[in-house]
Amino acid sequence: MLLLVIGPPAITAVLVAGRRHWLYPFALFGARNWLRLSGVRVRVRGLENLDPRQSYVFIANHRSFLDTAMLFYHLRRRIGILAKKELLKVPIMGYGMGFVNIMAIDRTNRESALRTTKAATDRLRAGISFGVFAEGTRARPGELLPFKKGGFYMAVEAGVPVVPVAIKHTDGLMGKGTGVARPGTAEMVVLPPIETAGLAGEDVKRLTERARAAIAEELGRD
Repeated sequence: MLLLVIGPPAITAVLVAGRRHWLYPFALFGARNWLRLSGVRVRVRGLENLDPRQSYVFIANHRSFLDTAMLFYHLRRRIGILAKKELLKVPIMGYGMGFVNIMAIDRTNRESALRTTKAATDRLRAGISFGVFAEGTRARPGELLPFKKGGFYMAVEAGVPVVPVAIKHTDGLMGKGTGVARPGTAEMVVLPPIETAGLAGEDVKRLTERARAAIAEELGRD
């Protein structure tokens, strides 16, 4: 309903004005109110770990559709997101994604995935932070899948820190396999940044393991 009511007039307005980036506040409004209408309260910890002048690659775990809205809205900064190509098929949202730096990645096509990752890296260098769900898909409740390395290569190439983000309790509110949200409280923990200065491609595996271990440790504190 939010997409149907807000999407078409907002997209039309920014196209007429020739200012696609003006869609971002509407996207924030949609993310915030989708969480609210779903009855989901969000508790955020760790924002003090971030430098407002620094761009980052935020690496998060992924167990629910709710996670994207949480990351997009509650980091309190302008970010882009690497998303699965399937989101392009969602009416209205799929069309507007590119206006707010949500970039669809096709992991079944290596060349296409590399082009998308390179474009995202270029935007990182221009000062736009990115959120990446490194598991590549939603995990089952309680799971933490292996991390894919694309977001970490982006961070190393752009020379920006990686920030592990642990998202908790969303699997109990709207886990994989259900399209219905239950009211409750979710938590997003922003962990200390991991510097990438001086790292090269051969260091990505260790960087990936370090970020995943940090998220796993925080998730284990439930």
